[in-house]
Amino acid sequence: MKLRHEYKIFLNYSDYLTIRSRLRAVVPHDKHVDKTGEYKIRSLYFDNYNDKALMEKLSGVNMREKFRIRCYNDNYDIINLEKKSKINGYCNKLSERVTKDEVRKIINGDTQWMLNSSRPLVSELYVKMKTQQLRPKTIIDYYREPFIYTAGNVRITLDRDVRTSVKNIDILDPNVPMIKANEIVVVLEVKYDNYIPALISDIVKVKNRQISTFSKYVAGRVYG
Repeated sequence: MKLRHEYKIFLNYSDYLTIRSRLRAVVPHDKHVDKTGEYKIRSLYFDNYNDKALMEKLSGVNMREKFRIRCYNDNYDIINLEKKSKINGYCNKLSERVTKDEVRKIINGDTQWMLNSSRPLVSELYVKMKTQQLRPKTIIDYYREPFIYTAGNVRITLDRDVRTSVKNIDILDPNVPMIKANEIVVVLEVKYDNYIPALISDIVKVKNRQISTFSKYVAGRVYG
């Protein structure tokens, strides 16, 4: 399992404009952005009746995981099932492609097909839906501006306008009602392998800002 460093910082609008300007001047965008330099992310998160993923995050459990289904720019031709793990402060993400029809089945509670899937992550989610009672819980939307710096394999993202559904799990409905999840303006995320180049550290440095444990999923659950 490949583990990476990750940290997050809240930015106000002024900080956001400054950091974005610095990044755009030096660091290339991820190749998947549109002409605005961003893309929209929509994720359907899983949890159980005891809110296992939510409680582990709030309690700061050192070894935890969460499953989600994710698509980009409301394009349902490409959908990923992901598992994000946190281990003693390091992070790891596994991803496998799923189809729109498979996602519809999961939303509708039809999971038997997952048992014999040739995709390990699909089979793992099936087992945990049975043993831990994981179920689709809530949808989170936001806009992301991503940058890639090859030295150190650094990925810097600026995430804004985090929104959540209220008791609606139909990720395949582009018109599902969404409401603002929190008052945070922008979240800066930095992920890297073994080291972060000094150039990047200088670019993303913000005075009087603390590293945060912010979770979009937790922010989205404020409404249930």
